[in-house]
Amino acid sequence: MSAPEPPPAAPTRREKLERLLADDPGDAFLRYSLALELAKTDEDAALREFDRVIEEHPDYVPAYFMKGQTLARGDRDEEARETLTAGIEVATRTGDDHAAGEMSGFLETLG
Repeated sequence: MSAPEPPPAAPTRREKLERLLADDPGDAFLRYSLALELAKTDEDAALREFDRVIEEHPDYVPAYFMKGQTLARGDRDEEARETLTAGIEVATRTGDDHAAGEMSGFLETLG
């Protein structure tokens, strides 16, 4: 008699997000969440996802902030400044003063 098969491994957060996106590829929050998950292990893939969010949903303010932070972590300060500046403009235009202030504060730390 053989040992029973172990249960399949639970899907990772990334796998769950990818499955959800397969059903709804235009969901900005899911795409943003995937970018955040990727930022933990694959900066380039995360940046591609943040870019996709920004391209498809240009008013999705959090994507600018997190893309800027990801760029800064990778010592890509000039690109981070450009991204944050664009994000501040979008946040101001859409009335998200809190996000504009947070991005402005972070931008100041980049010099």
